[in-house]
Amino acid sequence: MGERVEADRAEDDATGPLVALWLERHAAGDPHARGAILEIVSGRLRTLAHRMLAGFPRVRRWEETDDVFQNAALRLHRTLGHMHLTDPRSVLALAATELRRELLDLARKHAGPLSEAANHATNVVPGGRDDAGAPRLHVDQAASADEPLDRWTAFHEAVESLDPERREVFHMVWYLGCDQRTIAAALGCSTRTVKTRWREAREAVRRRLADDPPE
Repeated sequence: MGERVEADRAEDDATGPLVALWLERHAAGDPHARGAILEIVSGRLRTLAHRMLAGFPRVRRWEETDDVFQNAALRLHRTLGHMHLTDPRSVLALAATELRRELLDLARKHAGPLSEAANHATNVVPGGRDDAGAPRLHVDQAASADEPLDRWTAFHEAVESLDPERREVFHMVWYLGCDQRTIAAALGCSTRTVKTRWREAREAVRRRLADDPPE
């Protein structure tokens, strides 16, 4: 976990000045700025997509990281068109928001009664291999009703409903695995403030889910 946080911090330090430069050009009306910003943060966005997909069991079952990344990148590009951000951290926060919204939309898509996820379960055939040596898959009707898919969707929707300060802390702890000291440094506040926001965010999510969070 510590190595991952350090790698993220090093990447942010390396790309931050470039993002800041293109943000200034974007504010000045440069039509190429959005594409440049997206290209600079694409590696981080793809990493975030991979990490956040792990928290969406319903989506992870049917969608690939690259597809989630591409759709979230399109969302980010559109949103940058009508927003004037001022610092690199706000760009990454916006990217995380667009990723979460994309994953929520995909979760809802796969939650419908006519969706493939609702009517089939994909399993590996024991001992079965295709011509390339990969495990053969077969599709069973009626995925297990014990899967807490709806509760997971509700959980992420509850996170989305948090106010910006608590949502940002929740996101950094839950989705990115940052420690509280790292979060405090990134947000420019005390670790006590981070602890308070994290506690209040958890309590708000728990209330939204009527004390029945997914396991």
